[in-house]
This record gives sequence, structure tokens and C-alpha cells, in this order.
Amino acid sequence: MIYKFNNNNYKLIENYKEAFKYEDIENKFTDYFDNYDYIVGDYAYNKLRLKGFNKENNPHFNKINDFKNKDDYIKNECAYDCKYFVLEKDMN
Repeated sequence: MIYKFNNNNYKLIENYKEAFKYEDIENKFTDYFDNYDYIVGDYAYNKLRLKGFNKENNPHFNKINDFKNKDDYIKNECAYDCKYFVLEKDMN
């Protein structure tokens, strides 16, 4: 399914523990995330946090937002076994 945030389309590619809630993301999503290829959302203490990641070919790429580090981010920066989701920007 495709979801629209800030005139960009996104596909939900991971939804661990049914974390994806459109309304929560819509209220938190800003144009700050427009340059990212992926958005990871996680819940800690019932609050949604969003983090952007990129593919290496994205002009805004840097090591901090390398999508290859997504699993490490979830393991090291998120609450243990938290609910999370991953949105991928639809480039079509």
C-alpha cells in the first residue's frame, strides 16, 4: 500500500509489532524528511520517533544516515524489542 506524506509517496516495507499508525506519522512528519529514501519510526514510552536513512546514491547520503545501518540503529538506539516500522520512498 502507498501512503502520502508531504507530497511524497511511501511504501510500508516493515511493520514490526503492528507499529504503523498513519495518524501518528501524519502529525509528526515534516518537510525535514523529504530528502530521505527511508523513514524508520519507533515507539518508546508510547511516543513516536522518526529517523531518516538514505541509499548510497542519494546526494544527501552520509555514513550516519546509511540505510545499511538501520538494524544497528534499531538495536542500539531504540528501546529493546520496541515496535517499529520502515517506510521506503516510492520513486515511481
